[in-house]
Amino acid sequence: MPVGTRATVKTMSSDELSSFGAKIILGNTYHLYLRPGHEIIKKLGGLHKFSAWDGSFLTDSGGYQVFSLSTLNNIDDAGVSFQSHIDGSRHRFKPTGIIDIEMALGADIIMPLDVCSPYPVDEKQSHADMKRTVRWAGESFEHLRANQNDESQSLFAIVQGSIYTEQRLSCLEQMMRFEPPGLSIGGLSVGEPKEDCFRVLSETLPHFSKNIPRYLMGVGTPEDIVEAVGLGIDMFDCVMPTRNARNGTLFTRNGKMIIKSARYIEDQLPVDPQCGCPACRRYSRAYIRHLLSVGEILGLRLASMHNLFYYLDLMNRIREAIEANRYDDFKRAFYAGIARGLEELG
Repeated sequence: MPVGTRATVKTMSSDELSSFGAKIILGNTYHLYLRPGHEIIKKLGGLHKFSAWDGSFLTDSGGYQVFSLSTLNNIDDAGVSFQSHIDGSRHRFKPTGIIDIEMALGADIIMPLDVCSPYPVDEKQSHADMKRTVRWAGESFEHLRANQNDESQSLFAIVQGSIYTEQRLSCLEQMMRFEPPGLSIGGLSVGEPKEDCFRVLSETLPHFSKNIPRYLMGVGTPEDIVEAVGLGIDMFDCVMPTRNARNGTLFTRNGKMIIKSARYIEDQLPVDPQCGCPACRRYSRAYIRHLLSVGEILGLRLASMHNLFYYLDLMNRIREAIEANRYDDFKRAFYAGIARGLEELG
């Protein structure tokens, strides 16, 4: 899912995203609550109409931003109080209040308020955070089911427990009592080593229901996605396609390209000759490098277009490989391409 934090995927229009094959984008409850405000978005017809996006929307709860952006926050069993990172104003998020905000926003898939433990975190604190996450999820499911007029919004449960497998399995068991239409996996993109992330996934995913989607929150690199799909993950979101594009890092079938490198000053090839994105169909590496080097907005757009197209095309190729029962072959070809790119770079 391309990340549209403030109801926009940076530099991209809705039509462009749709033409790249995007079906769902992610919006951030914290940022939209602060600006322009959920009531204003509701008055203007909800996120879809507000942003002219005909596909689906997923909104996260904003909890991660509360804990990571606010220098002053206070968490208790009833919710979290925090200061806006914009103007220092004081606010309060409660589980039921987050559901009210997300109902006003009108996203198709919504997340409950949860506690995303930092890394590193000791086992005792992680367990307390997990228990609070479960308690808040219960309040959230009860509130949504008592107040929604239809079933147009699907509330996923979030499985927490840091790197502690037994805690995550306990959280999963308790979350399934709420009969969620989907399961999110939080707290595995907060700085923990890759080996811990994939160990936790490999030890817990076999216990997840096969009949509902599994969403790995905030992950990740193309390599992360390929590995996680092999373990059974269905959904991903990450800011890397657009954030890395703005920094001049582009993703290709032969690995990452640092387009600002001097080696591309006179390079007339497209970023990725195998790519069908607008940037690769028309513009050279040298031109995109020039645009980014002098701070031209078109450079940001072309780089973002390419990275978003790459990620969406990667997911499409993954789906095709799974449908053809050739995912192992796909993985080998994927890593062979990266190895070729590293060899070319010397």
